[in-house]
Amino acid sequence: MRLQGKTALITGAARGIGLEFARAYIAEGATVALADINAEAVEMAASSLGPNAVAVQMDVTKQASIDAGFAKVVAKFGKLDILINNAALFTAAPIVEISREDYDRVFSVNTAGTFFCLQAAAKQMIAQGTGGKIINMASQAGRRGESLVAVYCATKAAVISMTQSAGLNLIKHGINVNAIAPGVVDGEHWDVVDAHFAKYEGRQPGEKKKIVFESVPIGRGAVAADLTGMAIFLATPEADYIVAQTFGVDGGNWLA
Repeated sequence: MRLQGKTALITGAARGIGLEFARAYIAEGATVALADINAEAVEMAASSLGPNAVAVQMDVTKQASIDAGFAKVVAKFGKLDILINNAALFTAAPIVEISREDYDRVFSVNTAGTFFCLQAAAKQMIAQGTGGKIINMASQAGRRGESLVAVYCATKAAVISMTQSAGLNLIKHGINVNAIAPGVVDGEHWDVVDAHFAKYEGRQPGEKKKIVFESVPIGRGAVAADLTGMAIFLATPEADYIVAQTFGVDGGNWLA
């Protein structure tokens, strides 16, 4: 088991990709703190994974909540070895219809939330003196602009940039910061994505999802389990010489 004895914190872990990462990490021997704003959902998720999982209610838009969440993890496990910054929101609208409120809401989670969780993890890892791994969840959307997805694309471009800056700054402490850029991943969140495109492109429900998933070169959209291999690898000593990189796990959608 490649993560035996390691402690990880995963944000946005009550469902979907975050929950799948937690399941995969536990199977590799890690103990995992699942963090999410939805206290009831994350308690249920952690309970479903057994004794090596603990739930942490955390709002990544509030510094006090981040601080309390990280403190709970360290109090419970005595250390923190790995952070996966997975919490995120999606939005879409034409440029002239984007509201400041929606812009602020999505940036507060996807960008500020990612940065300040990264910072909290880095402080703890530096204090421990044993290095660590920080994995940020970017997106293929951070590699390019999209007509209706300006805000989301910008947040994920920022994640790629902060991964580079933080990676260069923190490697002197033995902390590897890297990112994963998924393509289109099936799950509950795609109901939200599909609804936005149905509204703004005049499509039937499910139509955009079908078109997008069929266009992936590998022949299908991803499922959350397709991302776990990279998430495990980046947390192992095998990735010790990888610094400030963003890896596409997207079925060939974007050629970096």
